[in-house]
Amino acid sequence: MLLTSFKGPGEYGKLPYRFLPQAFDLSNYRAAMEQLNLPLLFRNSVIATAVITGSILVTSALAGYALAKLHFPGREVIFRLVLSTMMFPPFLFFIPHFLILVHWPGAGGNDLLGRGGAGLTVSLAALVMPFLVSGFGIFLMRQFMISIPDELLEAARIDGAGEFALWWRIVLPQTKPVAVTLALLTFVNAWNEYIWALLISTANPRLMTLPVGIQMLQSYLDPDRMVPVMMAGLVLSILPVLLLFLLLQKHYLRGVMLSGLK
Repeated sequence: MLLTSFKGPGEYGKLPYRFLPQAFDLSNYRAAMEQLNLPLLFRNSVIATAVITGSILVTSALAGYALAKLHFPGREVIFRLVLSTMMFPPFLFFIPHFLILVHWPGAGGNDLLGRGGAGLTVSLAALVMPFLVSGFGIFLMRQFMISIPDELLEAARIDGAGEFALWWRIVLPQTKPVAVTLALLTFVNAWNEYIWALLISTANPRLMTLPVGIQMLQSYLDPDRMVPVMMAGLVLSILPVLLLFLLLQKHYLRGVMLSGLK
C-alpha cells in the first residue's frame, strides 16, 4: 500500500510488474487531500470514533462490574442475553437502526410521533448511536473483573465505601490493561466502519467519514491514477490508528495476555 501510493500515472498494474515505484512522487497525496475534503472527513471520523470508544469503555466497565460482582435476580439470564448479541452479524440490525433514527420523535423535522422529517439520520448522532454499547466489551470486562478478589471489595464496604466508589477507586485501576485493549479494538473498528457510514452519508453527504471518502475516490479519478491515489488516502487514514497502537503497545500486549484474548 505504501509503495503503491508513490507510483505515477499508469505505473500501477503495468507488466512486467515493478514492486518499487520508478520515482517517489507525492502528487498522489496532494490529489487525495484535494479530492477528499480531508478536514471534514477527518473531523467526522474523529468525533464518531471518540464518542463510540468512550461510550463502550464506560458502559462495558459499568455492566461488567454489575455482572461480575453484584448479586441480583436474573443476573445470569442478563449475561446470557448479552452473550447472545455476539451471535448476530451487525449488518442484521442496520435496517432497524436506520428506521429508528428516521422516526426519532422531535428531531430532523419530525413530530412527536416521528413523522414528517428525516429524524436523526442527518446529524452526527446517526454515526454513533448503533455502536454505543458492545456485548463483546461487557463480556471482556466482566471476565476480567471476576478475578478481582471479593474479599478486597468486602473490606472496602466495611470501611463505608459505596458501590460507585468500589468501582471507581478499586476495580477500574486494576482493569487498565484490559480497558486499553478494549479501547484499541473499538477504536480500530469504529475508525474503519464503512457500511453504516455509507448508509448515513446517503442521507447527508456532510456526514461522510474517511473510509467512505476514500472509496468514493473511484468516482473522481481516471483509472490510471485511481489505485495509487486511493492507496495514498489509505496511508493517511491509518496513521492515527498506527500512532495510537505505538503509544499503547505495552498496555495492549499486557491486556491480551491477562484477558486470554486470541
